[in-house]
Amino acid sequence: MKKVLILACSVVFAAAAFGSDTTRVKSSSTGTVKRDEAPLTLPTGFKSVVIAADLGRARHLTIAANGDVFVKLAKLKDGKGIIHLHDKNGDGKADEVTGFGNYVGTGITIKNGYLYASSDEDIFRYKIDEKTGKVDEGSEQKIVTGLWNKNQHESKSIVLDNNGNIYTNIGAPSNCCQVQDRVKGSPGQDPCPILEKAGGIWQFKADKLNQSYPEGVRYATGLRNVVGLDWNTEVNNLYVMQHGRDQLFQFFPELFNQKEGAENPAEEMFRLTKGADCGWPYCYYDNDKHEKLVTPEYGGDRKKADRCADKTKSVAQFPGHLAPNGLLFYTGSQFPEKYKNGAFIAFHGSWNRAPEPQAGFFVVFMPFKDGMPSGKWEVFADGFSQLPKDVTSGRAKYRPCGLAQGPDGSLYVSDDNNGTIWKVSYSK
Repeated sequence: MKKVLILACSVVFAAAAFGSDTTRVKSSSTGTVKRDEAPLTLPTGFKSVVIAADLGRARHLTIAANGDVFVKLAKLKDGKGIIHLHDKNGDGKADEVTGFGNYVGTGITIKNGYLYASSDEDIFRYKIDEKTGKVDEGSEQKIVTGLWNKNQHESKSIVLDNNGNIYTNIGAPSNCCQVQDRVKGSPGQDPCPILEKAGGIWQFKADKLNQSYPEGVRYATGLRNVVGLDWNTEVNNLYVMQHGRDQLFQFFPELFNQKEGAENPAEEMFRLTKGADCGWPYCYYDNDKHEKLVTPEYGGDRKKADRCADKTKSVAQFPGHLAPNGLLFYTGSQFPEKYKNGAFIAFHGSWNRAPEPQAGFFVVFMPFKDGMPSGKWEVFADGFSQLPKDVTSGRAKYRPCGLAQGPDGSLYVSDDNNGTIWKVSYSK
């Protein structure tokens, strides 16, 4: 397949993190294009630069050793599902934009000379020369196929360990495994049949072709949906961010008032080992009670722990309905020492907290020590939504989704509303 130049006139680039709201720059063809500077609010010493925009539904991203950026799209752009951004003149912005891969999805990563990318059912890999950023499109291999895609929580995020394994989320196509999904009064199914092929993390070999469920290992179960995940090389463990269930107040107003429904259940971070059971759909983490409790559809009353007492406990909890879509453990040396081995989390933002204010739409940082949180989380990058403070409804302009670390230690953030890519760097 021949690499094609795409987005020649529509891709926009930013020259600085802060400045006027819009400016005009030379495009890659004749004429000029309008661009949005999209500045972010960052801690002192940090700056952001928009390296590319208008890419489409940019989900996760990965960076080659030469600094080239590869972005996975959830919707094809000019027939392509993977975008390759190259800085040809060394000014820090993408000025060569190409695409390949005719499938949509979320997951993308680079490891051991291969670029891995996922659709909503399959995982592919391509040979890549990281020194030049050149991908051999003709080398495409399908290593995993036939994963569940029921058009709810269908994205397949991916990460590799250091022992030749690849891990992928298979989200549960359900809110809480009710007999009738999202219907008030419908009971939960017990046992939940979804857990046989979804609602967890599956492990496959990174170099074996055409694997499916029989060749895979259900590495962890009881996870409703994971979009953000990463391998922590400091402690050699997999970490994931779970999207908690919806509609606690709407279904159980006798147990949850509106504010409690907005804040519950927690969005949870898990440190996983093989065989972990995180409890979904039978259990949820109650942010007000600070405990994992039985879900109301399974007889819970906001007091019972019962069957949930021995489930895998989360290592960190966050307010409800913030939608954690990206997770990255920072291993670079550019940022101050406090960030070393800590976790960055991209929260995509809420849709169902009303009448409480919508929330999320930011990147947070949580310090870690020896594989465990060592302090409170804090907002690191904000300003994505551009919504008025405390608004209960409305569409965010930008929604952070993917995170990646560049070879120089910079942090990259993707937005899947407008397809904007930021590079965040630090200098004293």
